[in-house]
Amino acid sequence: MSATTGTGATRRALGFGLRATAKVLPEHTRAHNRAMVLQHLFHAGPTSRADLARATSLTRVTISDLVSVLIAEGLVEELGVQRGGGVGKPAMLVGMRTHAFQIVAVDLSDDTVMRGAVLTLTGEAVERRCLEVDDRTGDELVDLVEEFTRGLLDAATQPVVGVGIGSPGVIDVDGRVLEAPNRRWTDLPLAALLSERLDLPVHVANDADVAALGEYTFGGAEGSMLLVAVGQGVGAGVMVDGARVHGVRHAAGELGHVTVADDGLPCACGRRGCLETLLSAPALRRAVAGLDTEAADVALAAVGRTLGVTLAPVVSALNLGEVLLSGPADLLDGALREAAEAAVVERTMPAVHTGLRVRMATLDEDVVLSGAAVLVLAAQLGIS
Repeated sequence: MSATTGTGATRRALGFGLRATAKVLPEHTRAHNRAMVLQHLFHAGPTSRADLARATSLTRVTISDLVSVLIAEGLVEELGVQRGGGVGKPAMLVGMRTHAFQIVAVDLSDDTVMRGAVLTLTGEAVERRCLEVDDRTGDELVDLVEEFTRGLLDAATQPVVGVGIGSPGVIDVDGRVLEAPNRRWTDLPLAALLSERLDLPVHVANDADVAALGEYTFGGAEGSMLLVAVGQGVGAGVMVDGARVHGVRHAAGELGHVTVADDGLPCACGRRGCLETLLSAPALRRAVAGLDTEAADVALAAVGRTLGVTLAPVVSALNLGEVLLSGPADLLDGALREAAEAAVVERTMPAVHTGLRVRMATLDEDVVLSGAAVLVLAAQLGIS
């Protein structure tokens, strides 16, 4: 793992690894064990070595070695003796130093402005910035993303473990943008390109996928869920049993370009009647323009029903626990959301829809930034 300090300081490798156990365990086993320990400390908080061993099913010797290495790396620290607990020697608690490292997150989901933040490992914003895109696309936009990210890195006050970016488009697991027509990016190795230029790890994924990660890790969403992101376009991120679904061609969640009306409006993709032509924020604004509240609710409910009909087979096939809507609450949270939920329930069997919730996402405009941080946490530390 590489890291960089803020305020223009020299970048250097921290050399995170399990040197103490290198002669005993295969590399993949060491990495897996390390991730289990960090994952537990991240979510459960300070824990004794004995409790870590019980929680991870690792031996006490292995835990002792792992914790020693993590302390040497600066990721973990001893926090003092555990109070109470009965007879015997008091246990020493260890915890993650979540404020000792930072992450830079960038949100490219908006056509007009890019947003970014310097975040702690727990997703707290240390610095926020935004920059007008000014219609830049292609290589010009890549250069602007690099410049914007450099500014955020200079604003960091602790070593930065990596950069996470949420971008529109079909993006593979290596952060290569296979297709993002509105950005004029095709087969662009964005993550590799920026990693080389910035000299630290950069991770890139589809913005809706990233939003789903953010809601799962920081927003309390269920492990099997679908997040529908509504903005200039419509996308979706899918998670099943706590894992992000990619799809065979990395296009899982492309609901916005499912045809829902054979005689519908032209879509930016070149076809007609895509869900995006009804559900995008601009389309919803046009649909309710000039209407009183009652009429606007009728119009929004009609779109919501179409959304529910589209979602029902997905919810049924994957047995999802909830559907989250991310976007303008004044349009989504009300008649549209209620109609979507009713349509899903109507079109699925009780074993599928019992307990199902269609609700608003909790992280609002920070959802992509939070998810971009999770990209880094998962790739660099094994935390999700």
